[in-house]
This record gives sequence, structure tokens and C-alpha cells, in this order.
Amino acid sequence: MYREREAGWGAVRWASVAVGGGTVRVLPDGCLDLLWSSRSGLLVAGPDRTAQVGRSAPGERWIGLRLPPGVGPAVVGVPAEELRDRRVPLAELWGRAAGELAERVEAATADPGGPAAELAVTGWSAAGATILEGAALDRLRSAGGPDPLGAHVAARLAAGATVAATAAEVGLGARALHRRSRALFGYGPKTLARILRMRRALDLARRGVPLAEVAARSGYADQAHLTRDVRELAGVPPTRLLTPPAD
Repeated sequence: MYREREAGWGAVRWASVAVGGGTVRVLPDGCLDLLWSSRSGLLVAGPDRTAQVGRSAPGERWIGLRLPPGVGPAVVGVPAEELRDRRVPLAELWGRAAGELAERVEAATADPGGPAAELAVTGWSAAGATILEGAALDRLRSAGGPDPLGAHVAARLAAGATVAATAAEVGLGARALHRRSRALFGYGPKTLARILRMRRALDLARRGVPLAEVAARSGYADQAHLTRDVRELAGVPPTRLLTPPAD
């Protein structure tokens, strides 16, 4: 069971309960997440280059705050590339402050009981998410806010702009944009553009747009190109991602 909700400043609060355990495929998105798990505690999920497949224990509860692309480094205090493809205990980055935050989150997320099917972003999950969000915003203010370049570059690439056009628009050369992108997103602008294009294509496909039209509207050469790119980034073809799980 999974629920998410916009936090109002570009971040996304989400919560889930593993009803019967099993694997979960998390697609790359150019973001960092602050996570709390009832089994693993507080973690930071760095930006992934390809899908991460994880396994949750039955009944394991998760709360997350997905930070907007380019905002994570100002919150966690290290360049995004240092966390790429990693899941890191928050204590390694925040020290004692992470322990204090963990105590507050754990107190707010005491097992509510009841069936997992009743999960919503209310009650225990909302309380925990509010605490995570407050900690993130405090860190963001202390850092002087996010680098504005991150939001601009991510928005332009998400809209389908080329890397060259984006670099020219922000007044940076190719090498400078690549260096800044690695610090903000965890990888260079070409990789970020591929990831955002895939997510744009999957959003269209989930609305019922045929894959051939999705490919054309998303900037792929053809449907075969779309399928190949999604398979490389997600580990499975788009038809697999779009197939509802069996009951």
C-alpha cells in the first residue's frame, strides 16, 4: 500500500506499508529522499542511475520525503554525487542531530495497529512526514536555500530542452554545467535528461497514450528506442511497468 502527497514547496511526502513483503522497483528520478523505515530507521536515498529493486519485510512501514531535483544537497549537506546509487544512514551525515530526529519520528510513528489497507497520509504517517519535512526545511534555511540553478536546469530538461540549449540559457559551458549537475543531481545533464524523458514518457503511457505516440511526443526516435531506453534505466520494458500487479 502506497500513498503520496505534494508538500507545497516541490517536495513530495509519501508513505507505504508492505502488506505481504516482496520486492519493490524504484525508478530513478534525479531526486534525493529522506526515509524512515520501521526496520532500518532514518536513511538518505541518493539519486539512482538505474532502478533499485528492494525487498520489504511483511508489515514494514516507510515514510519518505522526496526532495525536488537539485535541492537535496543543500538539505543533507553533501554533493549529490557522493550519494549516487547509495542508501546511507542519516547519522553518517548529521551525527547526533540524526539520532534526535530519529527519536522524534519513532515516537510519532508508533505502530497504529489496524489493517494495512487503511493506510493514508494521515495519522502516524502524516505525523512522521511532518517531522521529516520540518527538519529538511530547517536545514535548507540554514544552508541559505537551494542552488537556483538546480530547479532551472531540471525544469528545462524535464520540458524536453536539449542539454546544449539548457547550458546556453543558464550561461554555462558544457564542462561547467556537467560539474554543477553532478553536485546537484548526482550525474551529468545528459543522464538527468534521459531519466526525466523516461518519466515523462511513462506518465503519458499511464494516461492511455499508445507507446508509438508516447515515443514521438517524448523525443524518442521510435517505439523501439523508447523500449530500449526504458529497459536500460528501469531494468524492464515499459509494457512490464505498465502492467498492473496480479491480485
